Amino acid sequence: MSDFVLEIGTEELPARFLAGLERELAERFGSALGEAGYEGWALHAFSTPRRAVVQIEGLAETQPEREELVSGPPVKAAFDAQGKPTRAAEGFARTLGLDVTALTRMQTAKGEYVAGVKKTGGGATLDALAALCPSVIAALPFAKRMRWGEGSFAYARPIRWILALFGDAVVSFEIGGVSSGRMTHGHRVMGAGPFEVPTAGDYLEIIRDKGKVEPQATRRRAVIREQGDVGASRAGGKIIWKEALLDEVQGLVEYPMPLVGDIDPSFLELPREVLLTSMESHQKSFGIEDAVGRLMPHFLTVLNLVPKDITVVKKGWERVLRARLEDARFFWRTDLESSFDAWLASLDSVIFLAPLGSMGEKTRRISALCAWIAEKIGQDPEKAARAGRLSKADLVSSMVGEFDTLQGVMGGIYARAMGEAEDVADALAEQYLPAGPDTPVPATALGSILSIADKADTLVGCFGLGMIPTGAADPYALRRCALGIIRIMLDHGYRFDVPALFAEARKLYGERSWKLDAEEADNKLQAFFAGRVRNYFLTQGYDTPLVDAVTAVEPHRVWFAAQRMAALDAMSKRADFTETVQTFKRVANIIRKQGADAGVTLTGLWDPALLAEEAEKMLASQLEVLSTNFEKHWLENDVPALFADLTSIRPAVDALFDSVMVMCEDLKLRANRLNMLKALISRMERVADFAALQI
Repeated sequence: MSDFVLEIGTEELPARFLAGLERELAERFGSALGEAGYEGWALHAFSTPRRAVVQIEGLAETQPEREELVSGPPVKAAFDAQGKPTRAAEGFARTLGLDVTALTRMQTAKGEYVAGVKKTGGGATLDALAALCPSVIAALPFAKRMRWGEGSFAYARPIRWILALFGDAVVSFEIGGVSSGRMTHGHRVMGAGPFEVPTAGDYLEIIRDKGKVEPQATRRRAVIREQGDVGASRAGGKIIWKEALLDEVQGLVEYPMPLVGDIDPSFLELPREVLLTSMESHQKSFGIEDAVGRLMPHFLTVLNLVPKDITVVKKGWERVLRARLEDARFFWRTDLESSFDAWLASLDSVIFLAPLGSMGEKTRRISALCAWIAEKIGQDPEKAARAGRLSKADLVSSMVGEFDTLQGVMGGIYARAMGEAEDVADALAEQYLPAGPDTPVPATALGSILSIADKADTLVGCFGLGMIPTGAADPYALRRCALGIIRIMLDHGYRFDVPALFAEARKLYGERSWKLDAEEADNKLQAFFAGRVRNYFLTQGYDTPLVDAVTAVEPHRVWFAAQRMAALDAMSKRADFTETVQTFKRVANIIRKQGADAGVTLTGLWDPALLAEEAEKMLASQLEVLSTNFEKHWLENDVPALFADLTSIRPAVDALFDSVMVMCEDLKLRANRLNMLKALISRMERVADFAALQI
């Protein structure tokens, strides 16, 4: 057994490439070794801005030998009438490295075929790795590739060296004009090298001790956190850690050196969000807060070396950050001298989507739609309308012009500073939530109203223009808009009608030239939204047949659909679920075939005088009880009780099928019995399509 190490040395890679690069290297090498039959090895993948590393421990010196029985041509094609092998048999034998006499026969479902034993493996692992490495490197996917020199090979960044060792031997290959060897390079400043690596097992010690490089991302991350916390504690505070930024920062350095710097306390006049955004986006630095959450005049940055004079470096970082914060303070003070009225006037010159008008027009539509929603859910229509009108005003502010990620957030901050109602300010700050499937929805009622109105306006406008998402493209994030509406309605328990919401949003666009007429656009939007409801339930872990059964019935009543989904899921865990579904499916199939498919109108009303058998009398009696209870529970939105009502009648239905001929010769009796089943199915169809369940 020996160890293997591959190091691909490059010019600096973007931090966002590293995690995917490690994953791809691990998956591709792991898959190749598994397919080749190697066992008992352990694989690790590392990366830094200047290198990608694969380390494999416990790899056998030779590839395991394997035998596989391979089928060839049919016997009738492999041998002639005299039993002599044909060219087909001889060619097949040659591909396996066998004499034609070594071929056997095997019986398959398609007939008798010749077969032979194919032997693989047994070669030197050194040779196998020499073939594997360049193929893996060339196949690594990157968002962007580049070429260098005169060659045609492309990689994320120019490759400068390749170290490849199996035990103490060089795994010899060439790619991109670079030949593999046993030399590595360390940190550009603290341990440039080159350094010779005697064996694969020596690599990590050499790169860390001599090269001053920490190749493992988790260890770089841990160093930043631990030393950062220590530095902040000395300053009397704690770091405001953001995981995404921490991931990015650890991917920018090979030798992390956290440093706490200071900022002028006067900058604390800026809103917290502005200070943190300026530090994080421009300087990749973290804010520091005190025990009660107030920002302190300090920041944490991460160097990529140990400087000779830490004081000089610290002052340099402080000077650069100060310039950024001066800009932010200028934008802040400039914006405070303006007003919402001035910004609203400017919105009329900002295009939303060319055929859909300006942002000013959009805010007027959103304002009216917010008032409509507010009336539906018992909120203040006037405040909702105000939030809608102000919703996009901050887009023309100086601050959002510089920090576009603060749109909405700055609207809320400016609203408070300019005397708007607190709940209006909260709504402006929450209007873009949820930003994705894992981000929170607006916490306030007004914020949820504004978010729904904004998303509905965008959906209706884009569908009217025929800008409908495809499998490969959704440039206006319409799936996210629909998901946002669904999540908000479920989180807040809103029960207003979604089709009515879309109809109102379309009406507010007024007369304009649409690509799709109103009916076609509405049908496509309703189908799209229903698909998003279905997708949402699937992402919550519900089984596909259950989701299909529920979303086949009024998926646009989102809250009610969620209640039915939970109730059907609970019902599916009962021991008698299969029998119940089979009974209901039988009822549904009979009514479909003998009703609509046969051109017969069934009303669901039966004549008690025609009840002849004891089983049908019992079913009729229970249907009377079901009718009363079901309608009561329907009005109360008691979904679990609705499902309990339906399941309680199953024994009576089974008894009917066991002892009564529903499709009897007497047409009056047949129609009467079908109408009893129709009465049952008309209630079943209001909660789920049981016929869609594959049981």
